[in-house]
Amino acid sequence: MSSAGSDITCLTVRLHAVAENYRLCARLAGTAAAGVVKADAYGLGMAPVARALAEAGCETYFVARLEEGMRLRVIAGKSRIFVLDGVRSEIADAMIAHRLTPVLNSLDDIAAWSAAAAARASRLDAAIHIDTGMNRLGLPPDELSVLAAEARNRLEGLDVVLIMSHLACAEDRGARKNAEQLARFRAGLAVLPPARASLAASGGVLLGRDYAFDMVRPGIAVYGGNPHSGLANPFQTVARLTARVLQLRRVDKGEGVGYGATFHTERPSTLATVSLGYADGLMRAIGNRGAGAIGGRRAPVVGRVSMDLVILDVTDIPSARVGTEVEFVGDTITLEEAAGAALTSSYEILTRLGSRFPRRHVSAA
Repeated sequence: MSSAGSDITCLTVRLHAVAENYRLCARLAGTAAAGVVKADAYGLGMAPVARALAEAGCETYFVARLEEGMRLRVIAGKSRIFVLDGVRSEIADAMIAHRLTPVLNSLDDIAAWSAAAAARASRLDAAIHIDTGMNRLGLPPDELSVLAAEARNRLEGLDVVLIMSHLACAEDRGARKNAEQLARFRAGLAVLPPARASLAASGGVLLGRDYAFDMVRPGIAVYGGNPHSGLANPFQTVARLTARVLQLRRVDKGEGVGYGATFHTERPSTLATVSLGYADGLMRAIGNRGAGAIGGRRAPVVGRVSMDLVILDVTDIPSARVGTEVEFVGDTITLEEAAGAALTSSYEILTRLGSRFPRRHVSAA
C-alpha cells in the first residue's frame, strides 16, 4: 500500500470491497465467477486488484488485449486467462508462450487457432463467442451454422473450454432482449460441442440464475458500480477520487467564473479552486452540472472544468479551507451520480481516470 497522506489528488481503491463484491456476485449467481480486469482493472490497477480477487477465490480472468494478458500472467500464476479480442496468426506464438486462452469470435479466428495447433502437433484450449444479438463480437448466425455443421473439422486440434455470449440490455431487467438472447444462447449451445457456458456479466448477475450458467463475468459490479440504474446498489464502494482545495476567494454577485465565464454568481459567494481537471479524467461535461463533496455535503461545480483545476461554490460549506479534501467519486458522490452529471457511463468515469495522481490501494475497511 502506498502512502498518500500528503498527495493533493488521490484515487483510493478499497481492495477489501473488491473482494467482497466479487464474492457477492458468485453468491448471487450460485456459480463460478471470473474476474474481469481489462483496461488496467477498469483504471484501478490490474496487479493489486487481481491479487485481491485471487485471495477471494478467483481462478479465472478476462482481459481484452494480448498485452494485458501477458502482464496478468506474471501476477496470476496458473490461473486461466481469457483474451476477448481473439487471435491472429501473428500473435499465436505469444498467446501460447504466455498460456493465454483466446476467445474466438469468428471462423477466421477459429481457423487461425486450429492452424496454430496443427503447426505444433498439439491441442490448444479455446473459448467460442457466439453473437446472440449484440452485433459486436462473436460468431454471427451464419457462421454459427457453418461451425455447427462442420464442428469436427473446424475445431481440429482445439479443446473448447468455454462457450460465451454477451447481453446487450442487461442493465434493464424488463428489456425483452434479455429473454431473446437467453433463448438464442441456449439454441447455440445445443448445436455446439458440450462445454462450460457463460452469458452474464455484471447486469446479468442480477437477472437471476437462469442467466448464470457455469460462469459469470462481473466487471463494473466488482468495482462498486450499480449494474441496474434506478435500483438500490448491492455492491460496496470501491473507488474514491479526492483532491484538495488550493485557494478560496470571496466574489461579489454577478461575477463570471472560469473560462468563457459560463457561470455568473447569483449572490456574494465563496469559491474553492480544487486540484483536479480534465487532464486527470474529470469530465468537462460536469461544468455547471456536477458536484464535489466536503465532509459529506455537496458543493456544485461552477464554470467550466479546466485542464488541471475545477471550481466549486462552497458558500454554504463554511468548514471549507485551503487544503480541505474534496470527494468527486466515492461515498457521497456515487459513481452513478458522477456519470450522470457527465452524461456518460460509470465505466467511462473509471477508465478515463488519469495517471498523474497516485492510486492508494487499501486492504482493510
